[in-house]
Amino acid sequence: MKAGVRRWWPLTVRGTGAALLAIAAFVIAQRAGIPELLYFATLLAALLVAAAVALLAARGDGEVSRVITPEVPEVGGTATIVVRARLRTALPSGPGRWRDALPAGLSGRAEGSSPATGSTLAGAGGRIEVRYDVVGAKRGIHSVGPLEVTTTDPFGMLRRRLALGRSTPVTVAPAIVDLAPLPSASGEAGGTRQSTTLQVGQGADNLVARPYAPGDSMRRIHWRATAHRDTLMVRQEEQESSPAATVVLDRTGSRWGALSAHAPGSDPAFETAVTACVSIVARLVHEGYTVDVVDSDGALLTEPVDGGDDVEARRLAAGFASLRARADDPARRVVPAAAAALAGPVVVITGALSPEDRSTLGGVAHHSAMPVLISVTDGADLDRLRQGGWRAVALAPGADVARAWDDAMEQGYARVG
Repeated sequence: MKAGVRRWWPLTVRGTGAALLAIAAFVIAQRAGIPELLYFATLLAALLVAAAVALLAARGDGEVSRVITPEVPEVGGTATIVVRARLRTALPSGPGRWRDALPAGLSGRAEGSSPATGSTLAGAGGRIEVRYDVVGAKRGIHSVGPLEVTTTDPFGMLRRRLALGRSTPVTVAPAIVDLAPLPSASGEAGGTRQSTTLQVGQGADNLVARPYAPGDSMRRIHWRATAHRDTLMVRQEEQESSPAATVVLDRTGSRWGALSAHAPGSDPAFETAVTACVSIVARLVHEGYTVDVVDSDGALLTEPVDGGDDVEARRLAAGFASLRARADDPARRVVPAAAAALAGPVVVITGALSPEDRSTLGGVAHHSAMPVLISVTDGADLDRLRQGGWRAVALAPGADVARAWDDAMEQGYARVG
């Protein structure tokens, strides 16, 4: 029996066999005049009716909970979903099947067999615990569920499908690609990165600590001093200075496809840009930079991420799960006006650039020690931008972000040489 037919056909294999046997027995009993066969056919028909009455009379419902590990999977990453369900029904049921509804943003096999369940009236009830793996297929917030459980009557003749519980939202974050370290040559990464790293690295555990005051960031807690003095201590603010970097994610709708402003994951070029953005932020934060992530109009897309806080960098990626392109602003900038005067690293991630866009970018690169521009497009003439000081690379939608980053860094090495 095909899957589509099996979904609407209420009888199990046993029930289908009993129904066919009852029909055949009725026909043969009438034509051959065998009373015993007629009694047998009547008994089978009564058994089917009793099974149907038992299944309809014992209305079932239940509760469902899901645990996703990790809580926020990345695109291309695997997560394990553990489903715990409690089925409440007045009569016991035989073995059945379960199926969890998966959205298009997740791929995997979410179905299997379920054991027989007891009656709730007996104090036991049916408890089902299953687990399965899913792979993040598309960035966004997706709903898993409801859980569909197929139960049978105590005789195993008929089946009934129950939708249990509510759906559970699952956030799929853009993938963070491991990028190569920044250039180590003096001045190539902002000038102050090496000296600041030495200042913090030599005495991170010996920094002067002071008592915690209301308003202090919990990230500045000096855990060793706190444990020693048995009171909350924080590091001195002046000891925590770190170089600043800016990542510009241009969300101007006209530079992306029409689908970029709709559901996340719809436009391949914009998805590649978001992946590049979170990967570059993770690299800069790991290098010790405090990173501001802004739109091309200057609006902050998230709170600044402190240097060295790799956990916060991954939280930023989770926050970008629902990020979309926006309508054009009147100026249609590629780089905010404030970012044009920054001395630290400035990384611009944009889409297809017009000749006017390239001309406005000409004088921006001279202020930054590490100006990087990534244009996510199938092909672009970026020679003039490179001549103007940009480490400019074209990144095809869906292409390797790490390779594009390597190309940008190699341009910096060549300039130093």
